[in-house]
Amino acid sequence: MSPNQPRIAIVGAGPSGLTVGLLLHKHNIPLTIFELRSKPTDEDLAKPVGMLDLHEESGLAALKECGLLDEFRSQTTVCTEFQIIANKQGHIIHKDEGGFASRPEISRNSLTKLLLDQLPADTIKWEHKLTSASLLTTTSGTTEVELDFGNNGKHTFDLVVGSDGTWSRVRNLLTDTKPKYAGFQYLMLAIREVTKRYPHIAEYVGTGSFTSLGHRHGIMSQRALQDSALIYVFLTTGDENFGTTSGLTSGTPAEAKERLLLDDDLLGRFGPKLKELVQVACDEEANDNPGAKLMVRPLYMLPFGHRWEHKPGTTVIGDASHVMLPFAGEGVNLAMWDALDVSHAIIKAFETARQNANSFQKALDPLMKEFESNMAERAREKAEESYKNSQLLMGSDDGATAMAEWMKAAIEHAANANGRTG
Repeated sequence: MSPNQPRIAIVGAGPSGLTVGLLLHKHNIPLTIFELRSKPTDEDLAKPVGMLDLHEESGLAALKECGLLDEFRSQTTVCTEFQIIANKQGHIIHKDEGGFASRPEISRNSLTKLLLDQLPADTIKWEHKLTSASLLTTTSGTTEVELDFGNNGKHTFDLVVGSDGTWSRVRNLLTDTKPKYAGFQYLMLAIREVTKRYPHIAEYVGTGSFTSLGHRHGIMSQRALQDSALIYVFLTTGDENFGTTSGLTSGTPAEAKERLLLDDDLLGRFGPKLKELVQVACDEEANDNPGAKLMVRPLYMLPFGHRWEHKPGTTVIGDASHVMLPFAGEGVNLAMWDALDVSHAIIKAFETARQNANSFQKALDPLMKEFESNMAERAREKAEESYKNSQLLMGSDDGATAMAEWMKAAIEHAANANGRTG
């Protein structure tokens, strides 16, 4: 390894991996990003997918350092911060315009495109599936990481940042701890052009987020690209393989809707307006993707405060480090916060090594230990918050009322705090 030219790899081209890549690129630090998926086309990135609300201290701070806040703001008109809560009968019991904090929403695809457009095309190696990673010790006593991409060959690096998600292979270098099933399943469906084609549904779910909770399940909606309403169904079940054992994933969404909507153990006891959301979404999804089976996905989590003993040459960020439940809106924000902080450590070590002709890895190690400690602590707090929220929302027969009361109390607390400081 040349002190001035360390070999750096990022595994995973999600928001965290792309953020690290862009921040290093802006400091003229060479790197390579490896991604399992094919390179997305503009058509792919225009499709409706989940919306992400970015927070001031994390996601927005990372975008600010990337110099992308203005571009980001132009992409936040798709989904407003307006929130609607309905009870399990479908009656609306709470509305607010974003409540107590400004957390603008952006489509995951729009965020991906925003970051991708700033990176040189040859920075990312698409269709590279990481099969294994190994730590090697050189004759000089430094550590290298060998990444095996099967038919795409083996490559060796001085630093590997794993942003490769829940089932991270890079994490295997650091710990034997695996994510555990969290007791929830979810499915996502899209109703495209909802304002034009289903104006009554568009009015009902509103211009932002819609939530109905009951019987330990949930029906939710977010407005998304292509004037879509994304419809989410969350189900509480101890069966990790529920999609298969229930038979829901053996057919199309249209074929599965009867089981979903008539079974009292699923959505059978929800009100007619709520059932209509799911029914229309199932039919529309089947029409948009003929023959495609319904996707039902289990949710996983790592233990609160998950840590590992630091090892030179590698670290993990985002879900690879601290996958948690999605009930606090913190996942992408923590991932981008990780990306920001690990980039600071790499940039500082790179500059130190270049100025003093020292080893990059020697300069990086103490910075990385500090980064990993800080990351673990904030992830612990957010993971506990996410789990606590899951129990509030999904832990009773009337989660909607519990959520509405919590929202009202939080808004009142924020208003009182602003009054004291105003």
